[in-house]
Amino acid sequence: MSAEMIGKIRCFVLDMDGTVYLGSRLLPGALEFIEYLRQTQRDFLFVTNNSSRHAGYYASKLTKLGIDCDAANILTSGEATAFYINTLKKGARIFLLGTSELEEEFQSQGFTLTADAPDFVVLGFDKTLTYGKLVTACDWIRQGVPFIATHPDLNCPTESGYIPDCGAMAALISASTGVQPKVIGKPHREIIDMILRKKAYDAEQLAIVGDRLYTDMATGFNARICTVLVLSGETKPEDLRAASMQPQYVCRDLADLTERLMRSDTQPRL
Repeated sequence: MSAEMIGKIRCFVLDMDGTVYLGSRLLPGALEFIEYLRQTQRDFLFVTNNSSRHAGYYASKLTKLGIDCDAANILTSGEATAFYINTLKKGARIFLLGTSELEEEFQSQGFTLTADAPDFVVLGFDKTLTYGKLVTACDWIRQGVPFIATHPDLNCPTESGYIPDCGAMAALISASTGVQPKVIGKPHREIIDMILRKKAYDAEQLAIVGDRLYTDMATGFNARICTVLVLSGETKPEDLRAASMQPQYVCRDLADLTERLMRSDTQPRL
């Protein structure tokens, strides 16, 4: 990616874990990167596939780590899913498999949560999943009610290991019903489409920044926006060399990206 191209980006879509922080530790250059975006009147949005939490939780976590932000700076796959369904049918009736926080998200968007004649069955990262919920969801899906999943992740990493995530739960429902869900979160382009509807930018003005090839970078490829890989998290240089699709820009971390942005901003424009 040329310096001129990176300089034209007006909004950076940021993964969090592995890009901005690792667990409870802020990564080098993260705070300075956000400060530079603000100084240069650029925008940013933190995006996560985790639909078990609402935006306020992540805003609070980032603020405690030193990055001053609020819920407006956060987009979860749950919020993106609610936005997507509102483009299909405002105030729809939803049978929702999700946490209480996801329920609050959907209710705040004007949906009716019900097990009686729903317009959509929506599956999130449901840490309160029961067999009864699964039976009801499968019954409605077999009757033709559209099946939507907030994100495709099979496992969620925790301090004690991996636990089943939304994608694993969706696979169970699909095995029973023969129906694959419409998936909204990364790496699907719908989450970027939502950002473009919500914010006044063209696709050329957007860049996604993250540490994973198969989610963050794949989202950029699918949505045809600028891709910036940071090597501060999961992806290693050897993984990058073996990748079939290469990011447009590769940085050591957000400190490196800040330096490149600054160089771009000081270059004379022809």
